[in-house]
Amino acid sequence: MTILTIPPRSVRTTFMDFPFAPELDSLEADFVIIGMPYSDPYTMNETINDQTNAPTAVRQASERMSHGLDRWDFDIGGTLFDGKHVRVVDVGDIPGDPHNLRRHYELAEQAIRKALAAGAFPITIGGDHGVPIPVFRAFANHGPITLVHIDAHLDWRDDVNGAREGYSSTIRRASEMKHISSIFQIGIRGQGSARTEEVLAAQRYGSNIITAQELRDRGLQAILDRIPDGGRYYMSIDADGLDPAVMPAVYAPQPGGLTYPDIIGLIRGLCRKGELVGMDIVEIVPSLDVNMITSITAGHIILNAIGAAVRAWHHG
Repeated sequence: MTILTIPPRSVRTTFMDFPFAPELDSLEADFVIIGMPYSDPYTMNETINDQTNAPTAVRQASERMSHGLDRWDFDIGGTLFDGKHVRVVDVGDIPGDPHNLRRHYELAEQAIRKALAAGAFPITIGGDHGVPIPVFRAFANHGPITLVHIDAHLDWRDDVNGAREGYSSTIRRASEMKHISSIFQIGIRGQGSARTEEVLAAQRYGSNIITAQELRDRGLQAILDRIPDGGRYYMSIDADGLDPAVMPAVYAPQPGGLTYPDIIGLIRGLCRKGELVGMDIVEIVPSLDVNMITSITAGHIILNAIGAAVRAWHHG
């Protein structure tokens, strides 16, 4: 399958100017950057929302993040690849089909399956929080997976306006997948779409709901200690899971949330505990950004995930 939709108007056609590799059937990479702009809309107005522009925005912002991959990164603790031969490619965006609003989910799942078959670590840039659902499905033969979900909101609705795979149902759908062995939801706070019945459903499933206040009270290490050692971890990061001071460009900002050091510490901790096998960053609304800080922060999170994973692979 070939993905040819490169973000328009981009000052930089790929994230961090990594090679463009649209042919997934012959993929050779350790990390794959892939844009997934489209979700399962609740209304016609949401068929194309501003989150669909986020893959472009994060790619554009990457021009401001680095003057070269040979530069020392004090967040990562060295150069990105730590002197190792590491292949990172950008395969572009999953295209939408105006005549079949389910087709992009099918293509998204196929794309991640091909990336995993090539031994690559997939990094998805959304799009709203519906887009990880086909990504989760693609890991069916790579479980058991511990899902680490960063969000202000629970995302446990069964459906909204008849749509069962939109941004309020993401973790409910994940809970139904046999290869997802446990779920940790970190940063939950305020009000979202969850009603009492959704909270009870999450609790019956056994979701580990860690509020932003609990994170503040107990500290990040205590939360990491609750996550089983030796697992295969997938991180799904909703931008509103972080404090709005860190990522302001979201539709549902909630006071509080994770800080940038929190999210970087979580990534490092998971890579030390076991294997981080994939991640997504979703729900960025570029038109609401301030000095591109949300997209820049998203880009730095991606780089930290790559840097931490590379060090875990090579240092055990």
